[in-house]
Amino acid sequence: MEFNILVVVSLLVSFVLTLLFGVVYIDFLKKRMMTQYILEDAPENHAKKAGTPTTGGVFIVVSIILASLAGLTMNQSLTTPAIITLMTFLFFMLAGLKDDIGKISHKENKGGLTPRNKLFFQIAIALLPAVYMTIAGQTYLNIGEYSIDLHYLYPFFVIFFMTGVSNAVNLTDGLDGLAASNAAVAMLACTIICIISGHIDLAIISAATMGSLIGFLYFNHNPAKVFMGDTGSLALGGLLATIAVMGKFELWILFIGIIFFLETMSVIIQVTSFKLTGKRVFKMSPIHHHFELSGWKENKIVIVFSLISLIFCTIAVILFNLLW
Repeated sequence: MEFNILVVVSLLVSFVLTLLFGVVYIDFLKKRMMTQYILEDAPENHAKKAGTPTTGGVFIVVSIILASLAGLTMNQSLTTPAIITLMTFLFFMLAGLKDDIGKISHKENKGGLTPRNKLFFQIAIALLPAVYMTIAGQTYLNIGEYSIDLHYLYPFFVIFFMTGVSNAVNLTDGLDGLAASNAAVAMLACTIICIISGHIDLAIISAATMGSLIGFLYFNHNPAKVFMGDTGSLALGGLLATIAVMGKFELWILFIGIIFFLETMSVIIQVTSFKLTGKRVFKMSPIHHHFELSGWKENKIVIVFSLISLIFCTIAVILFNLLW
């Protein structure tokens, strides 16, 4: 395991850039009236969130890319995997931004990309790391000494994996600070795992992401001054998945992204149950809305979910280190 001071530098630079860009960008959003439209079937107390500036993911992504490029350049580790990771991140952001702009222009939450179009963009973007890793012969999944080579099935796995993680983070972005806080914890785990496995280039990007998310929480904690929108959530999910693919710890995301997984499963369970039995398992899905309708305050949900993430991420890092 090799620690590199530029990992910390990237985190701090990204944190500062996010704070600086955030002030300017939020003011820009207010002047342009680029604000959030709330779903009609959202919990009643979400009505007050209408009019909050959105597409905050733009200054998150810009800060991360700039800080990452600075750290990677200074460390002389601007590798092909790092470049592909940042390119994929940027493309996911652009797809999310297109979705958000559609919602704003149509003045309704469902006015963005259709599910089919969103899936098309996600698959097209996921092809970049999928094809690269296949050509590089990195088509195996492993946990410690155990591995299985998927060969030409690997690109299909990567596409499914990246699309799933991207959508999972998107589903989690439903309360002030929820997606950002859990993504920050996940990126902390990714940073440590990448350091353990010697992927300093990916560790720099993960640390920069964590720094930006901490900075973003200054604006996004309840009551939020800005939302990241699909611009941020799709991009962060795509980045989390890409780092796992490039760092060859794909299966560990089940632990690292436990909250994202549970949020997704709650939607699947809810929809399946209603279609088969006509009954709902939860008061509302994703599951954070279930707790919200059960009387939990937003801050309590965010704290509890983040603590669960921290516990599972700690377990993941310890097990990864032992098996490595």
